[in-house]
Amino acid sequence: MVEYDESEFLVETEVPEDELIISRTDLSGKITYANETFCDISGYHEDELLGKSHNIVRHPDMPSAAFKDLWETIKAKKQWIGIVKNLRKDKGFYWVEAIVSGVYKKGELVEYKSLRTPISYETKLKYQRLYDKMRAQDGEKIRKVIYE
Repeated sequence: MVEYDESEFLVETEVPEDELIISRTDLSGKITYANETFCDISGYHEDELLGKSHNIVRHPDMPSAAFKDLWETIKAKKQWIGIVKNLRKDKGFYWVEAIVSGVYKKGELVEYKSLRTPISYETKLKYQRLYDKMRAQDGEKIRKVIYE
């Protein structure tokens, strides 16, 4: 098992219950729109996000298989719903349920949109354990995360 030898990525930001994080990307995954909540929670200014790959908020605890599934799903013109641990600019993190889908105009795919909402503590625990297991099975780096 390969483990991280750094002690970063440890401070969690709670997404407020009444907030909705919204972003849009072009077809290559570059951010074209980020709402104020996305900027506030991620710690980035809007101008730091626009034009950047959405991977800018990809947390290293997320298994590659989750994003492979996301891209396969949305390229098949379906909506993807999943739990995502995102990385803040300050190396902290936040958990969300994400709904990602294509945006079509006159039947043509023109962009992708993502709506993200907060999740429960229990869901965070469940998915941290699941993602750790997936990463270990795929030979990706893992680290032990303890929630108390």
